[in-house]
Amino acid sequence: MALVTTKEMFAKALKNDYAIGAFNVNNMEIIQGIVAGAQAENTSLILQVSAGARKYANPTYLTKLVEAAIIDTGLDIALHLDHGEDFEICKQCVDGGFTSVMIDGSKYDLEENIRLTKQVVEYAHDKGVVVEAELGKLAGVEDNIKVDARSATFTDPEEAAYFVEKTGVDSLAIAIGTSHGAYKFKGEPYLDFERLKKIHSLIPDTPLVLHGASTVLPEFVKACNDFGGDIPGAQGVPEEMIKEATKYGICKVNIDTDLRLAMTASIRKYLAENPADFDPRKYLGPARTAIQDMVQHKIKNVLNASNIK
Repeated sequence: MALVTTKEMFAKALKNDYAIGAFNVNNMEIIQGIVAGAQAENTSLILQVSAGARKYANPTYLTKLVEAAIIDTGLDIALHLDHGEDFEICKQCVDGGFTSVMIDGSKYDLEENIRLTKQVVEYAHDKGVVVEAELGKLAGVEDNIKVDARSATFTDPEEAAYFVEKTGVDSLAIAIGTSHGAYKFKGEPYLDFERLKKIHSLIPDTPLVLHGASTVLPEFVKACNDFGGDIPGAQGVPEEMIKEATKYGICKVNIDTDLRLAMTASIRKYLAENPADFDPRKYLGPARTAIQDMVQHKIKNVLNASNIK
């Protein structure tokens, strides 16, 4: 099919109460596993690249791998910059073939966030590229994003409506209780659904984005721990909460930690059982399959997005 923007994807998702999976990519096996899962579920998807992934894998390699995935699978895929921290990195990605970019000005005050976001929107829209922004701060750690719990703030509904009006942004990432990484909650998991409903009621035509939405499935944490290392106290967002959120404007759900856990658990298990094997294909192959299985599970059972091309 094609490298596309998220406009049509999100329009359908808003109308039909499901969400598009936005999966972070770092190398060939991860991309192959993700697109194989989406192809099996007959759905479009978003492949997103963080600043850390761009530095690690080189944006040219990642872009060409995504192009290869489209040729191989026939899927519609949006290539998205995750957490662009300034205008320059967004400009580089727009000019480099990305179809969607996120400008994350959440560390600034409201008016500076608006100014920066509007600057990116004007440049990207002129090139046919869509823009995601963020209002509110998620706690947690992911690549270069580090926010402690005391600095996290939930998105104010009235400010969200004002922000969208002033910037013309295409989608908005909001903070309602999720956090980046595997260590999400102290006590019972909580998402502020009343806040989400209010935001959606004020900007019903704006696709909303849920960051930090990995569920951190216990079986993968256990597998990682059983075969080396330790991930103590990891806890994610219950799947039923994410499914519920898709009823109130959440059209894009970011998934990264779950992919890392599935891949790492598979690799650790293989190497523990085959300590003399040093062929990367032997352990990366099963890891790729683990990612595919995880992606299919998310699309089918959490995002309700199977067969929506």
